[in-house]
Amino acid sequence: MSFEELDHTADVRIRISAESYEELFTLAADALFGILYSGECRPILEKKIQILAENQEDLLWEFLSELLYRSEAEFFVVCSTRVEFNEGGLMATVCGEPFDPDRHGGGREIKGVSYSDLFIRKTDTMIYSEIIFDI
Repeated sequence: MSFEELDHTADVRIRISAESYEELFTLAADALFGILYSGECRPILEKKIQILAENQEDLLWEFLSELLYRSEAEFFVVCSTRVEFNEGGLMATVCGEPFDPDRHGGGREIKGVSYSDLFIRKTDTMIYSEIIFDI
């Protein structure tokens, strides 16, 4: 469905609306990398990421934190994400490319994913989440 940036005094707050948990997690990854980088991204490399957690909020926080870590430690820009849930967690396939400042520069630095105020709520028709990225 969609994600939007909300007003926040110091950080970046994102609201996500999705029809499934898979879509919600994919949109959260899109939001993260949309904030971090500008420009076009080519999906030339594929990586697998396994995340385990006890509940959906923990899983989302762990997932986004791992993506942020990979971005910083491996200089990897994610173009697309596919998420599959399994017992106790998820397996994500992320496609992207190495960071190139000429192609990906101009985004905002994210220091971390805040667990404060992070939530996931399910209604009869939609799943909603809000996430704060510390900048």
